[in-house]
Amino acid sequence: MDRSWITTTKLGDPKYKAGVMEFLKFALDNNSEGRDRLPCPCYMYHNLMHHKVDEILNHLSKWEFDITYTHWYRHGEKREETSAHQGDNTDEGGTLEEMMDQLHEIVDNDPQVIEELLTDSELPLYKESKYTKLSAIVKLYNVKVGHNVTDQCFTAFLKVFKDILPPENVLPSRTYKAKNMLCTTDLNYEKIHACPNDCILYRDEFEALKKCPECNVSRYKKKEGVPAKVLWYFPIIQRFKRMYADAGDAEKLTWHKFGQKKNDGLLRHPADSPQWKFIDGKFDDFGKEERNLRLGLSTDGMNPYSSLSSTYSTWPVMLVTYNLPHSLCMKRKYIILSMLISGPKQPGNDIDVYLAPLIDDLKLLWEKGVEVFDGSRNEMFNLRAMLFCTMQDYPAYGNLSGYTVKGECACPICEDGWKGRWVKASGKHIYFDHRPFLPHDHPYRKLKKAFNGE
Repeated sequence: MDRSWITTTKLGDPKYKAGVMEFLKFALDNNSEGRDRLPCPCYMYHNLMHHKVDEILNHLSKWEFDITYTHWYRHGEKREETSAHQGDNTDEGGTLEEMMDQLHEIVDNDPQVIEELLTDSELPLYKESKYTKLSAIVKLYNVKVGHNVTDQCFTAFLKVFKDILPPENVLPSRTYKAKNMLCTTDLNYEKIHACPNDCILYRDEFEALKKCPECNVSRYKKKEGVPAKVLWYFPIIQRFKRMYADAGDAEKLTWHKFGQKKNDGLLRHPADSPQWKFIDGKFDDFGKEERNLRLGLSTDGMNPYSSLSSTYSTWPVMLVTYNLPHSLCMKRKYIILSMLISGPKQPGNDIDVYLAPLIDDLKLLWEKGVEVFDGSRNEMFNLRAMLFCTMQDYPAYGNLSGYTVKGECACPICEDGWKGRWVKASGKHIYFDHRPFLPHDHPYRKLKKAFNGE
């Protein structure tokens, strides 16, 4: 297919018009997902905004075709087929292009974002520099995050780099300014007010209230507008969409199906477990789609302050994606912080109040699913997810499950079949019958008098 018209013709030229029609026919023929909106390749939008075909035709009639877009991989052409059309795009440009493509949902809904990103992605860092303002900040910020550089230290680096570069450079001199450039690409969060006595979250039907309907305690501290307690919720669906938008991560998320090389009955990964196979058998419509997610939930209290004498307790709720290989699923990059329950006291058995936003999203992902773009297969699919297991210590197990883990019958397996004894001197229940779980040659097995003789 001759694409010389992209670089050699102008608006109004019959060859240009014929080339545009040829491009649109190609895009529609290769639109295997049947999407009604496609990336617009005019020089104003550079494939970053998605429009209907008639809008794209209108744009290409007003503005010229992007001369750098000579291989149409965003419209269905395979990358290996386009090697003859490859331009002189650098790795940095390609990385930025992929980043912008992953953000198309955010970009489409906010024209101001596209304008800011385009301006920063085209503005040279300084005259004749191979880096743009945006690519330089992305590269530097990746180093900052990868090596745990503090904001204060990063600001010092930026000032030194700005002083070393030519005087007309546009590199930000502070971390704050660099973050403002990148904040348009951030995943959002929800700051939900909570009753200080853990009765309710001020959402849905309680959103407009100023006092708790159950305990009548004020929603705010002494100063109006300052909430007494806050839940930070980081919506999980957006994060799963971002994971699947990256071709590399999307491929890794099917490892449990295609990456397992040994089937010798040994347990190396949750995918080897009877529970995984049981779920595949019972919910075959869920198990047939290897991209559906199996999640592990973990939570516990932590003291965010350095003082160990402080009784402040904050509860993070983490999600682990077990679709990933065992070498990756526990890496920090892939563990999702889904919510943060602020202190000063632990939620206890009222943790279910705080888990409500997460449970709503999990129910949606299990019952209906959401449409997600798979970057590795270049297609849309319906993503579903399930809560595969929970991980916690014993007290937190009681909070999450609702089961009593203290008192006379504290074992969730034995229940009434294994009761403790009340000791008045210590004011506690104690449990004598521990010897059945000891090795056969353990010395305690011979100490019948020290136990109850059984």
